[in-house]
Amino acid sequence: MLNQKLKNHHIILASASPRRQAFFKGLGLDFEIRLKPIKEEYPPRLTHFEISNYLAQLKALPFKKELKPNDILITSDTIVWHNNEALGKPRNEDEAFSILKALSNATHEVITSVCFTSLNYEKTIHNITKVSFKNLTDNEILYYIKNYKPFDKAGAYGIQDWIGQIGVTKIEGSYFNVMGLPVHAVYKTLNDMADAS
Repeated sequence: MLNQKLKNHHIILASASPRRQAFFKGLGLDFEIRLKPIKEEYPPRLTHFEISNYLAQLKALPFKKELKPNDILITSDTIVWHNNEALGKPRNEDEAFSILKALSNATHEVITSVCFTSLNYEKTIHNITKVSFKNLTDNEILYYIKNYKPFDKAGAYGIQDWIGQIGVTKIEGSYFNVMGLPVHAVYKTLNDMADAS
């Protein structure tokens, strides 16, 4: 349905995430995956969704000179916000353990920002989901890290993994947002862009 509305557009998804790619396939969209390396750094003054907005926009910058008139570039970034701090991807097992220990028996926010860029248009949206974990034991955390190696995931976990199944006690907001894409909001924005073109 949406694919038909966007038939005159060429969608570029700038994400290596298999989960995000699967969501776009699930929406029935034709899209190209195009990747460019980028240093995910942001000014220390930024907080909360300002961080993920900034990083989603930053990821679009290297593509801007090569966009064609019918291109829609989509870039995104997910952070976990807890105790007034952004938790990114863990660099090693120790970091993953300390992150999950901090999230244990507490509620955090998962924030995903998505930036839509064309030749004469840029819009950034963000979505926030609150996730509560039970009190995770050290053995549960260690088992998860050893078997699932969550080093490519913000907050050191994937909600669709074992730890999400045994540990998450409550979710307020979009489940898919926690997986890395607020699919409902992306669908709405692309529909709006199609209607406006």
